[in-house]
Amino acid sequence: MHSHSIEDHRHGHYFLGEAHERNERRTWAVIVLCAAMMIAEIVGGIWFGSVALIADGLHMSTHTGALLIAALAYTYSRRYVDDRRFAFGTGKLGDLAAFASAIVLAMIALLIAYESVDRFFRPVSIAFNEAIPIAFLGLLVNLASAWLLRDEDHHHDHGHDHVQGHAHAHDHDETDHDHDHDHNHRRDAYRRDNNLRSAFIHVAADAIISVLVIVGLFAARAFDWLWLDPVVGLIGAVVVATWAWSLVRSAGAVLLDMSPDPALPRKIADRLERNGDRIFDLHLWRVGPGHVAGIVSLMSAQPQAPSVYKGRLADLPALSHVTVEVELCPGPH
Repeated sequence: MHSHSIEDHRHGHYFLGEAHERNERRTWAVIVLCAAMMIAEIVGGIWFGSVALIADGLHMSTHTGALLIAALAYTYSRRYVDDRRFAFGTGKLGDLAAFASAIVLAMIALLIAYESVDRFFRPVSIAFNEAIPIAFLGLLVNLASAWLLRDEDHHHDHGHDHVQGHAHAHDHDETDHDHDHDHNHRRDAYRRDNNLRSAFIHVAADAIISVLVIVGLFAARAFDWLWLDPVVGLIGAVVVATWAWSLVRSAGAVLLDMSPDPALPRKIADRLERNGDRIFDLHLWRVGPGHVAGIVSLMSAQPQAPSVYKGRLADLPALSHVTVEVELCPGPH
């Protein structure tokens, strides 16, 4: 007969996203691309005496810095994944980086807005023949970066759903399937890699601004509408600020341990509240992309071992770390 040692029950806290290493490699590749563009613009600006080139190079440096935050978060969380100082692993480091990145993005939006308002009241002459090619080059770099940082994880979700077994799945499949359609957007949110999203938003925001700048420059040159350049800048600032706010909310929700999936408490109750057993306390929070931790407190007239209750939850792939507490139901008064 096999004797169980305490080591058999120990487990790691590996709560990194499924595509963590792929996303890490891509983020570093985009940093190299943006840094090369930044250096070329600044050196070219100094060489040709172009203020526009230098300004665009410095602007690119802010995005490169933000991307560096994302890349270092990937590398650090992977390197320290087994460090026991992190109670629930390093899966949340990406959300911390995303939150910091969102603040940088909000500051960029404010700077663009400030500069646009300033130019509206004090128009400056624009060197169109020089500015338009720079804007096109910036757009190409940003589109290439956005393509590298696109999120492909949703294509793999279905396969991931089968990792942790199928026990008891047939009891609830149909009701779960119907309910899941109502909560798709929230379920996607608990799976989403906010760190990758923050890196993508930085380059996508820059791409949007490049498109607006190109349209504004062509229109300003064709019709001599110098006021159009700052107006386009303000539109860009609003777009960037909106995305920054969205990122602050989603990353902040993870950092503050908000319940990640509205359908999950009902699924847990369906599986555990049998034979008069009742849940009296339930805590769910995200510990990494696609990973949820839970503490379930049950009241039961006939308590069983926590492993029995955990077995009933084995078909819920979202639950990567579960603690079950069972208390005996008080007798009739």
